[in-house]
Amino acid sequence: MFLEKRTKEEPEIPSASLADIAFLLLIFFLVTTTIDIDTGIGLVLPPPPKPNQKPPPIKQRNMLKILVNQQGNILVNDKPASVNEIQQKAVNFIDNFGKDPHLSESPDKAVISLKTDRKTPYRIYIHVLDKVKGAYAELRNQRARQQYGQPFDKLPSSKQKVIKKYFPEKISEAEPDKGAS
Repeated sequence: MFLEKRTKEEPEIPSASLADIAFLLLIFFLVTTTIDIDTGIGLVLPPPPKPNQKPPPIKQRNMLKILVNQQGNILVNDKPASVNEIQQKAVNFIDNFGKDPHLSESPDKAVISLKTDRKTPYRIYIHVLDKVKGAYAELRNQRARQQYGQPFDKLPSSKQKVIKKYFPEKISEAEPDKGAS
């Protein structure tokens, strides 16, 4: 009697549902993944003026003029300055309360005018705008600690409104110059 050699079949992993599992995982990751969308700079624009409406008068004393040219050079009230100096100059200007006759009369009358050239490097513009906003953040934080004993961002919105009313953010972005062609 001859015994036949049996060939052993190799065990296989069933792969019939593998495509279904891969498809479900793909759907799962597509649904649960969030994609960050760059929203740009968040600014609240004022309503457009009426056709015959003239802009309100602003005393020159209450306006801090920041000019940035196409090379990225900065002038603050016609004097050269660096990006790092802007925040402190803005804090001193806003928080003057009439002490220095060359600075604003009060925080609610202080206006910071930012004017650029069309060819100003975007990076410089953003740094300057960050420093100006940083000045308001610094002043609001100081006031919140004095008045409520907490940092501004930890306060409830009702108390934040009180601080924002004390230090209203008044940033005027003037129409950029055309610059050299």
